[in-house]
Amino acid sequence: MVLSTISSDAHTWNLVYLQLLLEEHGFDVVNLGPCVPDEHILGAIRRHRPCAVVLSTVNGHGYLDGSRLIKKIRNTPEGLETPVFIGGKLGILGEDNVVYADRLITDGFDAVLVDSSPEALIRRLSERSTGSPPRGAASAARRLGS
Repeated sequence: MVLSTISSDAHTWNLVYLQLLLEEHGFDVVNLGPCVPDEHILGAIRRHRPCAVVLSTVNGHGYLDGSRLIKKIRNTPEGLETPVFIGGKLGILGEDNVVYADRLITDGFDAVLVDSSPEALIRRLSERSTGSPPRGAASAARRLGS
């Protein structure tokens, strides 16, 4: 699994926590760290062929950077079928940030976690690895934590 922030996000502690949590649940994690340029994330997907990509954001630019990045990911052969998740602070609208979730699903994310627990991420990743429905049209069921 590839774990990263979006390119404009500098948080580190959350990534370390997520890495430890994911490893505790049996996932092999490649933590790319904070402020990772889109091209480095694309390269990591090519090199590692991960079971999933998890993007974390806390700075309020999750929607803008995430929307741009997922389009790049989906335009690569390796990224077409790779499950990609994003979670955290998607914008600066407070409780209304939930409006971004459906847009990000439409853009190509498999799941968007809005104000959800880490357990919701583990649950969704586990479902995905056991054959849950593939990504597609936006659905409330895939907007976790809303």
